[in-house]
Amino acid sequence: MTACAIEPAAEHEDGDAPRAECTITADGSYAARLAPAGDCWFPERWTLDGPEPYAVPLPAHQPEEPGTEVQPMSDGRVLIRRPTDGRHVFSLLYPTGPGTGELLLGAVQSPQEGTGLRMLPPAPGGDTAYALAVGRRSSAVWLVAGGAFGPEQVAEVPGRCSGGVWLDRGGRMLALDRESGGRTKAVVVDLGRGGEVSPLLQIADHSDDRLLLADPDSGLLLIRSDAPSPGQERLGWGVLGSTLPVRFPECLRLPECAVTPFAIQPGQVLTPESCGVALRIGGPVGSWVGVWRPAERQVRHLAAPDGWLAGAGLWTRDGVLQLPYATREVPCGVARVEVPWEEETSAGAGPEPEREFSREPERSWERGPVMSWERASEVSWERAPEPQPSRELEPGPEPSETDPADPVPMRPVPLQQAPLGGLVTK
Repeated sequence: MTACAIEPAAEHEDGDAPRAECTITADGSYAARLAPAGDCWFPERWTLDGPEPYAVPLPAHQPEEPGTEVQPMSDGRVLIRRPTDGRHVFSLLYPTGPGTGELLLGAVQSPQEGTGLRMLPPAPGGDTAYALAVGRRSSAVWLVAGGAFGPEQVAEVPGRCSGGVWLDRGGRMLALDRESGGRTKAVVVDLGRGGEVSPLLQIADHSDDRLLLADPDSGLLLIRSDAPSPGQERLGWGVLGSTLPVRFPECLRLPECAVTPFAIQPGQVLTPESCGVALRIGGPVGSWVGVWRPAERQVRHLAAPDGWLAGAGLWTRDGVLQLPYATREVPCGVARVEVPWEEETSAGAGPEPEREFSREPERSWERGPVMSWERASEVSWERAPEPQPSRELEPGPEPSETDPADPVPMRPVPLQQAPLGGLVTK
């Protein structure tokens, strides 16, 4: 047996945030991770949509090599990317009685020496999967699962790209953070129009503006930018297609801590300021979970469950945060926490200190149609069944309906001056 040591949370070679230790499908039905077995690692699939979560190991004939990635598909199979001999080989794994079945999909050649390829976040729907190949002067988006003839390149973007956020439920509009001219700006790649590229974040001419998360239902965006504090990145929020400035709440500035959003509550179609946002917070005393929403003036801090697969989790539509964890006693578990949000701000309380960033427009954005999010005029709501709490989380350390209609997949409005449309942050 070949010895190996893989660190799933290691930082990407292109400078992206550390990988989550497990990846969850967009609908929350399955998860996949590289599970430890001594000094080696094997793929493992988690089923999350049943009464209790359970894991199915999917070992191959030998342990996985460093650089391997796994991603769950909506049908329960697990996509695996294995780098080997200058190529990236893709296969689908599935359980077959006592063994593991494997369907080879094909391979993608490494772009050039010193460049890399990695999986993009799970696509909405879960029946396709994409990868990003970053070259020296351009980046390519590859459809690596769900195509008709194996991996195929579906878009090429000038410049070196990182990140990757889906903006719609159809898996058509993909946001990437593109480095060009010494600055990084988020752009949108329209996979339904041959990979056509248009700007998304243009907060200031000399700022680095990255998109971290997006919720297709409400249009809520989580942004990292140094526009309000040159040389220092800040977390901010906006709403796709709105007209008020991006806001950078002071409560999201935690000295000596790294704050990374990893999940947004879905289903808040007309009230993006009410979406719960889950944060992974890392500081001198370790890592824990923060929860926040734009309508509140503070971040609530929770101790992470023992064995939390750090950076992984999802919200239910009715606001229950689910955090997967694995310990020796519980190899496959999900901690569920209901956040006691404040429904009303107490009378006389002032607004949360925050920094808005806006400037007068120097040009109009006439390079493409505006993306508008169509809302159904009559929406009935069907609440999901109440979850059964399996584990309670204690406060952590304080740091020093019918589903609404999918939005029409037109192109997004650039967030240069303002994405917040008439919302008031409390």
